[in-house]
Amino acid sequence: MKVYDAASLRNVALVGHSGSGKTQLVSALLFDAGGVTRLGKVDDGTSVTDYDEEEIARKHTLAASVAYAEWNKTKINFIDTPGMANFLSDARAALRVADAALIVVDAVAGVEVSTEKVWEAADELTLPRVVVLNRVDRERASLDRSLESLRSVFGRTIVPIQLPIGEEKHFKGVIDLVAMKAYTFADGKPSEAAVPGAMSGAAQTAREALIEMVAEADDALMEKFFDAGTLTQEELIAGLKRGVAAGRIFPLVLASATVNIGMQPLLDAIVNYVPSPMERALRAKTPEGEVIEIAARDGGSAAAFVWKTVADPFAGRITLFRVISGSIKADTTVHNVTKDLQERLGHLAVVQGKTQTNVPEIKAGDIGAVAKLKETQTGDVIGDKGAGQVPPIKFPEPVISYAIEPKSRDDEEKISTALHRLQEEDPTINYTRDQQTKELLLAGQGQSHIEVTVAKLKRRFGVEVTLKLPRIPYRETITASVEAHGRHKKQTGGHGQFGDCKVKFEPLPRGSDFQFANDIFGGSIPRQYVPAIEKGLQDSRMRGFLAGYPMVDFRATVFDGSYHAVDSNELSFKMAASLAFKDGMSRARPTLLEPVMNVEVYAPSDFAGDLMGDLNSRRGRIGGMDTRGAMTIIRAKVPMSEMLTYEQHLTSATGGRGSYHMEFDHYEEVPSHLHAKIIAASKAERGAEAPEEV
Repeated sequence: MKVYDAASLRNVALVGHSGSGKTQLVSALLFDAGGVTRLGKVDDGTSVTDYDEEEIARKHTLAASVAYAEWNKTKINFIDTPGMANFLSDARAALRVADAALIVVDAVAGVEVSTEKVWEAADELTLPRVVVLNRVDRERASLDRSLESLRSVFGRTIVPIQLPIGEEKHFKGVIDLVAMKAYTFADGKPSEAAVPGAMSGAAQTAREALIEMVAEADDALMEKFFDAGTLTQEELIAGLKRGVAAGRIFPLVLASATVNIGMQPLLDAIVNYVPSPMERALRAKTPEGEVIEIAARDGGSAAAFVWKTVADPFAGRITLFRVISGSIKADTTVHNVTKDLQERLGHLAVVQGKTQTNVPEIKAGDIGAVAKLKETQTGDVIGDKGAGQVPPIKFPEPVISYAIEPKSRDDEEKISTALHRLQEEDPTINYTRDQQTKELLLAGQGQSHIEVTVAKLKRRFGVEVTLKLPRIPYRETITASVEAHGRHKKQTGGHGQFGDCKVKFEPLPRGSDFQFANDIFGGSIPRQYVPAIEKGLQDSRMRGFLAGYPMVDFRATVFDGSYHAVDSNELSFKMAASLAFKDGMSRARPTLLEPVMNVEVYAPSDFAGDLMGDLNSRRGRIGGMDTRGAMTIIRAKVPMSEMLTYEQHLTSATGGRGSYHMEFDHYEEVPSHLHAKIIAASKAERGAEAPEEV
């Protein structure tokens, strides 16, 4: 297998809404470039990048995967990514190691929910973008309508560099506006010809619009354009490449992956207009929000960024990385800079879907894989000891949790190990055990995310579980400041137990979580017992007061107390803090908080009125509405508890033509008339009687 240097590489992530045809596009590109010997089909379960059993069954990409092909002596790494809202975090991770994004858009639907989300993610990284208008052969497909949809959302700098020859079922090729040549396709193979006479006027007009946009993106070219009224062919090509790299121009190309039309011109566009790793530094954000640039260097110290981990039941942990500088060699020892430890590398491989091909080294800018690293995880940097840090990928917090129950004792013994392996692969899931109910809680980005995780448990690790109703992650808080007293005294012969503390509880703004302060003076409580008081308060607040949910957004200040020289110990003060918590909470007017979600609904405008009424009935607050062609976007903030069945409702109400995106926004107080119901349900779940409302 050939080893490529940075100048001969292109790394592109295919991102877009679910169903826009990204996976089929990768299969067609690989086939036409000679990377694979047969044209894989998503519908047949034979695509290169959707190889997981769950992906084949659902006919949807659920995790990012890598494939590659060589075109014009250039290696192109394709990263196929999910478009479903619950799985978009993998698309964001892929963008971190790509040098450009191919924004795949359905030629019928135009801009959809996830199209905007991935565009924003690419924008944050100032990533060059090429728009691929796919499925142009479908009924009601239209370049004009799609371009109007794209420009209304992302601006006029999206400019076609091709025109379609025929549309809908008559789509048979493209006109290249840069070369001014026509390409028609038969069985995926292009035939070059002159621009058809009937289309020469439209092609000339579109080319002039392209030249004007290229000139506009470059001051030097703008002067030449004003002087000469046009640009030379060389100036057009060079200006287009610079404009794409700078993010001032977003070229649009046309394709239909299912009938294999337009692949070779798209491959040419990637090689000619997308920057190589040598020409573009990786951009990443520090935890403080500062954007930094990390340049790919062929020489210098070796450094590679781990952007994904795959849990394989047979090969173990497979680590996917992009080399930032230098080269990573097989059968060597590298330093994990993030964790400050050594890792032994075995065989290095380049990845073609599920197939791995061993290589002796992987150079700067390329993407590779290594199996069975012991400690390295997603977000780590490996390489020479002096290699710099890269800000880790920020994954969203889980938004919904389900209780899961193993079906057998054998499953129970294997479940923790299996879930830990899956969490390494997908950091957006989380699993914990409820300290009171002893239930295992599996948290993720949504219902389909949880269902896929459960299916992976069964298929990969042979662990079967039963899903229970989703749990809303309510929180509790206080609304009044109080001073509380906790005194624990126990005499059992010999040494007794004695702890006594006074604590002030004060509400804090939303999002403050918990703060502990020590305001003791005069030695009323020895310093060594203060951590025990904090531990007692922490344990108590996590158990809650009203309904067993964690207590947040308050400050606890221990300000006085007493101790016994013989009987006091850490346990005694921990118990005293717990009693002070109960005393304080009973008088601090506790209340419940619920998670509120940021919801965006995309649907045909005919349904807008009914959908807004439905969101209002779910206690939603409508934040705005935009019309994009025949589609309407409704933005609202809605309590999570009201959105659990929304997916089914939206599908039913719009005949499957609507879609939505939901992410956590903030916590706010639950209306008082709903308190009793939530408290009763929680206490019943925990096997306790519901208390009277405070």
